[in-house]
Amino acid sequence: VAVSLDVRGLNCPLPIFRTRKAIRETPINGLLEVLATDPLAPLDFASFCETTGNELVESSASGGVFRFVIRRAA
Repeated sequence: VAVSLDVRGLNCPLPIFRTRKAIRETPINGLLEVLATDPLAPLDFASFCETTGNELVESSASGGVFRFVIRRAA
């Protein structure tokens, strides 16, 4: 993963706002890794990818930290 965004400790809607900004700076077809602790993050990121057309490549959780890998759409 080329770009990583750490939004741990932030609550909705800040993780999505920061992700939206970071994905615009990610090359087309590039990957953005996001680390979040907001309990609603899995729902928020699934919805974000669905509405923006970006691909949620990976979603996992470990020790209260959610990890998302998003592929930027063309």
